[in-house]
Amino acid sequence: MGDWAALLPDLTDGDRRRVERGLSEADARIRAVLHAASTHHWGSSATSVPEWSAVESWPVEVRRSAALAGHLEVSTGSVPTALNDVLRALADGALPWTRADLVWCLEVVARGECYDNGAHLELPALIAARLTPAELADLVPTLDALVNDLVGDHVVAVEPRRRAVRLIGEALDRATGRRVPPWLLHDGDGFGPLVRAELDTVLAAPGVPELLAHCASLERPAAPAKWQRRLDELLDTTPGGTAAVRSILDAFAGYGRPLHDDSDRLLRGLAWALSRQPDEPATDLLARVTTAAAAAPRQAPGFPHAQRTAVAAIALLAGRGGEAPVRTLARLAVTVRNKAVQSRIQAALSHLGALRGWSVSEMMDLTVDDHGLGPDGRLCARVGPYDAAVEVTGEKARLAFARDAVALKGVPAAVKQAYGDELKQLRDLAKRVGATLTAERQRVEGLLSEERTWSPSDWSSRFLDHPITSAYGRRLVWETSTDGHLWTAGLPRRDSDGWTIADREGRAVPGDRVRLWHPARATTDEVFAWREHILATGLTQPFKQAFREVYLRTPAEELTHTYSNRFAAHILRYRQANALLRARGWQAGYLGTWDGGYESEATKPFGGGAWRASFHHQLVDNADERRFDVEYCSTDQVRFARRDGATWQPTPVVDVPPLVFSEAMRDVDLFVGVTSIASDPQWADRGEDRFHDYWRSTVVAELAPSAQVRRDALARLLPRTTIADRVRLSERYLHVRGTIRTYRIHLGSGTILMEPDDAYLCIVAARDRTGRLHLPFDDDPMLSTILSKAIMLAADDTITDPTVLGQLTR
Repeated sequence: MGDWAALLPDLTDGDRRRVERGLSEADARIRAVLHAASTHHWGSSATSVPEWSAVESWPVEVRRSAALAGHLEVSTGSVPTALNDVLRALADGALPWTRADLVWCLEVVARGECYDNGAHLELPALIAARLTPAELADLVPTLDALVNDLVGDHVVAVEPRRRAVRLIGEALDRATGRRVPPWLLHDGDGFGPLVRAELDTVLAAPGVPELLAHCASLERPAAPAKWQRRLDELLDTTPGGTAAVRSILDAFAGYGRPLHDDSDRLLRGLAWALSRQPDEPATDLLARVTTAAAAAPRQAPGFPHAQRTAVAAIALLAGRGGEAPVRTLARLAVTVRNKAVQSRIQAALSHLGALRGWSVSEMMDLTVDDHGLGPDGRLCARVGPYDAAVEVTGEKARLAFARDAVALKGVPAAVKQAYGDELKQLRDLAKRVGATLTAERQRVEGLLSEERTWSPSDWSSRFLDHPITSAYGRRLVWETSTDGHLWTAGLPRRDSDGWTIADREGRAVPGDRVRLWHPARATTDEVFAWREHILATGLTQPFKQAFREVYLRTPAEELTHTYSNRFAAHILRYRQANALLRARGWQAGYLGTWDGGYESEATKPFGGGAWRASFHHQLVDNADERRFDVEYCSTDQVRFARRDGATWQPTPVVDVPPLVFSEAMRDVDLFVGVTSIASDPQWADRGEDRFHDYWRSTVVAELAPSAQVRRDALARLLPRTTIADRVRLSERYLHVRGTIRTYRIHLGSGTILMEPDDAYLCIVAARDRTGRLHLPFDDDPMLSTILSKAIMLAADDTITDPTVLGQLTR
């Protein structure tokens, strides 16, 4: 029990006898009724069977004693007994409850069992609600502590816990004369105490507590008409109601942490209250609330800070005018990982697009937040004697300071001391810009699965002049056409009359439409030529484009018709695989040893949301039956579906657009290539025998498309290295000639075999051994790993690590 039990006053012997008088007889009578009720259908409530009508005619003293006997049973019985409705029915009506009854019930709870059905809370809460303020006066400390204990309880089911907190809270209001009920904005999270401390006067204004209580009573995302009418009445009759709504929501928008479920329910109702205000500031605040509610902790991206509020606010925001709703929802569509919230976002975007005549993908183009940055990607501000700038550098946002045109390292101490508010605003801006950059990178890469074209003016304004998107658009290959049939590829170039596309020879290419270049639509010679050009010019693309893998349908996939087994039957390290799934924008339920947790379907939209890929994977049982964590999962089918209104229709593989198919399979290949146990350089030393055959076959397997592209990149990079005369490429391996031995590095798994006996060599190479070698992309960690290993092994006579030397000389 919590601290509240120590605050309970003692019962006198006389009070105890009065409370327990007739308890045994009433217990026998109610047990007989419950036994008769148990013969009815298992889903029937005991209070709805014919035998219960006799209970309703019992004298009030007998019903009172029967309720106390039931309370004793549910609180101290060795088996959980869900008599919630029975206790509420027995206590209903004008029963002669006393302070002694409440103290006795709380004593029983303090020494009994607290089961998750919450039946032990029903009678104390009902009695507290019937007592007068005078009877409750000396119980206020106990009841206050009990409420604080209950709001942090994660064992008792939500409904009985909330019912008890509300009834006891209302009793405390009467006893203390408080204006703000303790069950609103309570201590179950940090937000409640924060708001109470900062907005105490606002919360206690006449009518505001009643308004808050009504907002907290909303039970679903869409408010019923009757609830809305009552909301409007309260807003009209409460002078400070609208200000209170905005103040609480504004505090939440800056809170940035998860909420207790009770606070989440309150904010959901407050979001509806805010939606009654038609002005633009209300829309902007609703957008900020939606963003804050849909945000999630970094370590748990699938669990929003306030999911109930997010779901309601998304729908409300979609009904507002202006740019803020579209911009906010478009950004959330890229960043939110929770499946339920994401489905609401997509529905809201479709609704907005239909109203404005835009596709969802076009809305995403038009609503990228520039955060006030100029075309050069900078926002400058004067902070005292210093010049501050939030600027986009590469793919990151940074805050820089200068004085008299001289750049400074870090933030000047004088700024920290004298301009704290301005510094906080600039840091917050840099953080928001960084978040938009991250989301925009993922969105632009997603365009590779779409068949979209832009006019030259739209292309330049959206991808080259935009201070955020230009960080990516200017480093990508685009192609243009005058007839939509013959396309010519090139890189963006700014000329005197604006942006143009220049081919590899630097010639401007005319055209009246532009699209993002994809190697799946190009010839092999063209792909190789662009790869060589990217390396020769030293351009680092924001993601693989010239070196992008292409996945074509195979005859086997045409035979299976509705699914692909290309990446089935692999063993993945589950925690890493799940993290990578979510980082790539896939949504999946967690695997675990619970009902429904043994298999999962990861999904991700492609083709601008018109298509969806599903990647099936299953839990692999632990060899140690005493462990319940999930260490490994096995891969299964990849399936596709086409959007049909609000539903998805399964689609044969042969009907999936080539770009959608290639991009989806590329993601799945990435999951397998990065998180398979075959890619773990130390697995062989600690691996389980049951996976040994899989590991041995996979580490030397035929190269997947990702590894084939890696091989081509190495063929172009290695001649530029200092070890060019010590390495050669074969079909599956990079061969390295060291001084002590000769080695083969598998281009898919990175596994090292030593010649002449193919002995396995386990090393974990440092990632920075590639030195200043230019890599055309930075999203293939295996490429860097293979290069690092090759550089190390070419100079194996300089290795000093005894664990590696022992393997080389044994």
